[in-house]
Amino acid sequence: MTTASLPRLFVTAALTARGRGGELPGTRLAREGVTVDPARLAAYSAVCGFPLTGALPVTFPHLLAFPLQTALMTERAFPLALPGLVHVRQQIATTGPIATGEPLDVEVWAERFATHRRGATVDLCAAVSAGGTEVWRGRSTYLARGASAPDGAPESDVDVRVGALERTSARWRVPADAGRRYARVSGDVNPIHLSALTARAFGFPRAIAHGLWVEARALAALSGRLPDALTVDVAFRKPLLLPSTVELATARAGAGWDLAVRGREGVEHLVGTVRPT
Repeated sequence: MTTASLPRLFVTAALTARGRGGELPGTRLAREGVTVDPARLAAYSAVCGFPLTGALPVTFPHLLAFPLQTALMTERAFPLALPGLVHVRQQIATTGPIATGEPLDVEVWAERFATHRRGATVDLCAAVSAGGTEVWRGRSTYLARGASAPDGAPESDVDVRVGALERTSARWRVPADAGRRYARVSGDVNPIHLSALTARAFGFPRAIAHGLWVEARALAALSGRLPDALTVDVAFRKPLLLPSTVELATARAGAGWDLAVRGREGVEHLVGTVRPT
């Protein structure tokens, strides 16, 4: 499955959105021997602000898993409608740098269907392996506003706590087309990110930035200062409406970092931690 397949999957998801429900399926989807297109890697790095090195940006493996995750969420047995899902938390764990030319095996699955005060959440998980050894793992938590989890479902945990963050490390002007630019390199064409018109259909006044772009942009600003083996845990709080001006605040936390991306009047769009593994 390729990025080119994603628009078709999103159309299928929109056409089959109604009438979903029930438990999470136990389906696992996988691809073997996945290689990274250098042109796509360069475009992704440019959009997110990463330097080009011999290793993948820490967030890039998510792009390899995302087509499989989308296919899983598009299946009729998946209980939540894909259009309008909001990314509310992302966790990443790596064992070290992943070489750009390394063939990778990717497996995805869904777990933890949970209740949330605004609906229900689900975790889309991914494991990436090289030479039979896991080198990267991601957990993406999505919120379906107004949805219901099954009886007895656990409470969703989407919060990440950080220390005091007073130092402003960078300021960015995020343009109106940021969602479309990231969608072109990531394949994530969820309509809430593409335009004000399509976002309003899902209750947003304007398009909102992809959570993974906000996270990637923040981590890119720390390039060269991150541990080789690390865990990243970020919560996406208030949606980052496009266009916007935001600030990145950081603070050292031992060998890692605490960070936040804030908008006007200190509104937090992202808070997160980076720790050595």
